[in-house]
Amino acid sequence: MNIGIFDSGLGGLLITKSLIKKLPEYNYTYLGDTKRVPYGNRSPETIYEFLRESVEYLFKHNCKLVIVACNTASAQALRRIQQDFLPSNYPDRKVLGVIIPTCEVAAPNNISKNIGILATNATVNSNAFVIELKKIRSDIKIIQQSAPLLVPFIENNELKLVEPILNKYLRSFKNGKIDTLILGCTHYPLIYNHIQKILGKKVKIISQDKIIPEKLKMYLLKHTEIEKVLTKKKQYQFNVKDLTEVMKKTVTKWFGKDVMLCQVDLRD
Repeated sequence: MNIGIFDSGLGGLLITKSLIKKLPEYNYTYLGDTKRVPYGNRSPETIYEFLRESVEYLFKHNCKLVIVACNTASAQALRRIQQDFLPSNYPDRKVLGVIIPTCEVAAPNNISKNIGILATNATVNSNAFVIELKKIRSDIKIIQQSAPLLVPFIENNELKLVEPILNKYLRSFKNGKIDTLILGCTHYPLIYNHIQKILGKKVKIISQDKIIPEKLKMYLLKHTEIEKVLTKKKQYQFNVKDLTEVMKKTVTKWFGKDVMLCQVDLRD
């Protein structure tokens, strides 16, 4: 059985790339909901419906474990998937998010006293990062900033135009207001250098593509009942709802020309 990875678009590819680099032996099935990206301005009910459809698709296509590499979906719908959907429909499967692992890395650091969170509207409105960070360390001061325009720019490969918008979004974090910034969307590592340039090197940036592979490795070591049923043939399948040119170019650039990229219907 495979490890499934879900995201609304390009961000999940970066997580997949880092997972394959760290844990190449497993089979991975990626699903990108490129037809309905971005998720950040959607209602919680709509986000849940989208995530449920995508998780079910991955389960039906031989995935034992699904990583929701989408902070918006993790924030707004993951708990409901885990508590309501899985027990009655797929009790033997697991769905993991990216928010709790990120907070586990950010909060224990004694240097991090003032943490910034850059995320989509839906993630900020959920307060998911704030809740999880405060569970670990109640003394942390947290500043959240929503950035609704970043994902559309990244999805359309308009990175050269992103800096003026970033300057506006990052204003809340400047002048020593934070010592650590969490990139609360898996798209944002693609503009990591732009963000570091604006905030300066004194601000530690936590990027999920550097966190999730090690966290998954630790999870599989702990849950041997899952690890032992995972197929280890180094086969990687990439599925998207809308076969965009940006997605085609990115998959080819990061994973090679021989990798399968398929347009799928979630009803199949």
